[in-house]
Amino acid sequence: MAQTLLRRTAGVLLLLVAAVLGLAAAVAGFIGAGAATASVPLLVAAALAVLFGVTFLVAWPGFVLFGVARRRRAAVISATVLAVVAAALSGATVLRPMPRPADGKVPPDVRFWALPTGSRIAYREAAATGTARPAPVIFLHGGPGTANDDISQAGRALAADGFDVYAYDQVGSGRSSRLRDVTQYTVARQVADLDAIRRTIGAEKIILVGQSWGGSLAAHYMAAHPDRVAKAVLSSPGVLWYGAFPDGETGELWDRLTPEARKRVDELTNTPRMIAMALLQSVNPDAAHHLVGDREADQRFREILTTSLPAAQCPGRPPARLPDNRTGFYVNQFTIDDAKHLPDPRPRLRTARIPTLIMRGECDYKKWEVTYDYKRTLPDATLVYVPGAGHAIAIDRPAVYESALVAFLLDRPLPLRPYSGTAPPS
Repeated sequence: MAQTLLRRTAGVLLLLVAAVLGLAAAVAGFIGAGAATASVPLLVAAALAVLFGVTFLVAWPGFVLFGVARRRRAAVISATVLAVVAAALSGATVLRPMPRPADGKVPPDVRFWALPTGSRIAYREAAATGTARPAPVIFLHGGPGTANDDISQAGRALAADGFDVYAYDQVGSGRSSRLRDVTQYTVARQVADLDAIRRTIGAEKIILVGQSWGGSLAAHYMAAHPDRVAKAVLSSPGVLWYGAFPDGETGELWDRLTPEARKRVDELTNTPRMIAMALLQSVNPDAAHHLVGDREADQRFREILTTSLPAAQCPGRPPARLPDNRTGFYVNQFTIDDAKHLPDPRPRLRTARIPTLIMRGECDYKKWEVTYDYKRTLPDATLVYVPGAGHAIAIDRPAVYESALVAFLLDRPLPLRPYSGTAPPS
């Protein structure tokens, strides 16, 4: 009798192991199939087939130990039931789309460029009034993927001073086109688009105003086309070259989150569907893109950024909000990944004689060394330190930002004294 009890106990344990191994194998089958196909139905079929097979093979000896006469039938029934339950759970989690807001109406002042690179780029323009200036100003938004929704007040002030001003949504962002192959979101693609824009508007030289990632993009464009840039303004620029920070410590927005905000971000990113997408992204980005499409991923990215936005500001500043324009998830993921594998652009930039204004906010979450890398690299760079401003200086200190931008582009004295120190002010 004791021996029978022991066999049955071992059988029950083996059946439990069969269920656990079957589910684990299903996950492995889903991700493994993703390396071969981007078809979501095939991924699901592969996962269920692996789940059934592993559960059947492990459950069979469990039923033998348990003394079941028709163990094959029992193993088949067990594997089938587990597959049905797993399919139902995946249908309610991994396969259930997240909210996808409908397209809003395109404002009447938004136009589009069909660039020879293949990008369809949404943009706004503020035409110059008064004395015409030779080089147009192009604003480059951050992210990558956090498109502006209008020409800023600073941009309109520049238009009133004679500059043609453009603000565009980079490919994969805002109202601009998304790429079918998400691995084509690269720094080189962004640089090529920007030069195609320069040629489309018929400008010999352009003035670049870049915020955060937009500052990084401006620098990469300057390295590739130094003879095409008249001036540049880099506001809280992102990393110039990731190779300069082998420890990866560049300072990230997530480092500043409150416990409540971190909890909410974890809730948004650690859902079964988001985890499945991240795992697929590591083996086959196309499969991840098929599972979670652009509109769905963009909306979730927006929720994450909205939760994190206060961490980008100085304490006590009026709360910022994201533009109504659509964010771009995949362009963010893959452009940053591409930037981390680029050769060093700094040798070319050290010979680029381009007047450049660098603005650094007191509460910027980026490490000081990230900003100072631009100052020590660009030979004609001026650095100003903005008290009371976080990463988005134009939001925290709009009047200071505008006055510094306009003064620099019009060759007037800056409202802030240039900062010459190698370490941040105490």
